[in-house]
Amino acid sequence: MAIDSGRIEAAVAELLSAIGEDPARPGLVDTPRRVAEAYGDFFSGLGVDAGEHLRETIPVDGTGELVLLRDIEFRSICEHHLLPFTGVAHLAYVPGERIVGLGKLPRVLETLASRPQLQERLGEEVADALADGLGAKGVLVVLDAVHGCVSARGARQAHSSTVT
Repeated sequence: MAIDSGRIEAAVAELLSAIGEDPARPGLVDTPRRVAEAYGDFFSGLGVDAGEHLRETIPVDGTGELVLLRDIEFRSICEHHLLPFTGVAHLAYVPGERIVGLGKLPRVLETLASRPQLQERLGEEVADALADGLGAKGVLVVLDAVHGCVSARGARQAHSSTVT
């Protein structure tokens, strides 16, 4: 799903005006375009099926060995304040009859993180995608993230993280 850059640019210009800034000021004149471009990246997962990354699988002999990819960096935008949260993910699954290339796991995470999101829901969505897409016998997703809404406003706890 493509975002409407023109509407985002107009909304950002209006927001700047609403906080008492002049959107035509030299330092701000390109801000609406820049924000629209950033939002295009931040929300590039909207309307995208994360399961597409799991279509090409490799049959396995059913050894039951745990597959764990850890310390996968991710970023998302909290849907409550539209502020970023960033962290690391640890993704594990017990294969059923198939596995997938390890590089596909971060792609699933990135697709699901690239939309307005809640950390709790993001973990559930990644787990569901891995379970459904791979027919995994078991899945574990651990997310450890620092939230802009906690670090930059309100409690202003710059180094606290949330683990789900």
